[in-house]
Amino acid sequence: MTTMLGLQLTGRRVLVVGGGPVAARRVQSLLADAAQVEVVAPQLCEVLLDLHRWGLIVWRPREVVEPDLDGAWLVHTATGDRATDEAVVAWAAARQTFCVDAGDGSAGSARTPATTQQGDVLVGVVSTGSPDPRRTLALREAIATQLREGRVDLRRRRAHTGRVVLVGGGPGDIGLLTLAGRRALAEADVVVTDRLGPVAVLDELAPGVEIIDVGKTPGHHPVPQHEIGRILVEQAQRGRVVVRLKGGDPFVYGRGGEEVLACREADVAVEVIPGVSSAFAAPAAAGIPLTHRGTVGAVHVMNGHDGWSSAALTGLRDGSCTVVVLMGVSALATLATEALDAGADPATPVALVEEGTLPGQRVTRARLDDVVDVAASAGVRAPAVIVLGAVAAAGLLEPDHGDAAHTPASSDPTAPGTVTMAL
Repeated sequence: MTTMLGLQLTGRRVLVVGGGPVAARRVQSLLADAAQVEVVAPQLCEVLLDLHRWGLIVWRPREVVEPDLDGAWLVHTATGDRATDEAVVAWAAARQTFCVDAGDGSAGSARTPATTQQGDVLVGVVSTGSPDPRRTLALREAIATQLREGRVDLRRRRAHTGRVVLVGGGPGDIGLLTLAGRRALAEADVVVTDRLGPVAVLDELAPGVEIIDVGKTPGHHPVPQHEIGRILVEQAQRGRVVVRLKGGDPFVYGRGGEEVLACREADVAVEVIPGVSSAFAAPAAAGIPLTHRGTVGAVHVMNGHDGWSSAALTGLRDGSCTVVVLMGVSALATLATEALDAGADPATPVALVEEGTLPGQRVTRARLDDVVDVAASAGVRAPAVIVLGAVAAAGLLEPDHGDAAHTPASSDPTAPGTVTMAL
């Protein structure tokens, strides 16, 4: 039978016999556990030589002798020579020191498990009968996949220091939430969320995870930003892991910087997991390349509430960049008027992508001088991403670009999933 134990090797002497690649892998793992590693071998492979040059291991350049085992907490033998490995195993048994025999897993008094780690959780798989490395590795990979994808409840059950994790949830499609974001959610005691982003993932949270909705809609902010910061800090100070699930990327018009600052001012640990910004994802999902060779090579992202900057107007006017507007539906009339007054070409293509990446995604296209009327007629509503510039023209990626941009895709401009164009 085999008993699984978690060994604390920090600062403790571990003897590795052998200087080849197998020994090198064992040594690297032991160093990661902060063990004091001593290697006995006539010669070392390049990896071990480098570790010795850097002062990370002690090397005895000779054949192993029995006294080398004195004082060792653990022994690994990986010489590739059965007689030597068997002798090391016997010497270790005489000293009641656990020994791993890399050449014959059933010969030593200990086995090295196949491990996978997520945060501060280390999971090991080992056979209790005859060693079966392939099965062990297959099981390890299956477990690792579940952990990587955040499908295992990793919440702490004992008191711990609270912290905040800002997770960029992406544009809405749950498949565009990063694995790092999913793993953070698997550790969350409380999730502070809003109306944008992959809200469907909330249904996958473990029972007992508290959900705090601070959602904002255009012109209606039931929970002001300073209060959101207070909630994050207060929850973390209660010793909870707090995930702030935000749409898009926290640092692209997500006010993530303000939330990080609120945490740091209160000495609360905080980290940020980037997300896929809707500024880039929504146009891509709609088939609109923000840069396109021979058309445009730069992108300017702006917030519709703040209005035009001189740089954005210049780029739109001279066609040197694509302009992407977030939170701009309510300000569309003002934005279009000011752009035209500043000298932008009235025929500049504009595309409005509603509910980008979601089943209700719809693209409405028009010229700059007609976009307000067309959007009103189509009933365009937030959330939507506005793309201005040559790449917003319909048919840009069609093999025959000539007349494709002037062919209506649907006779019903308000039907979900259709393209509306002004001629």
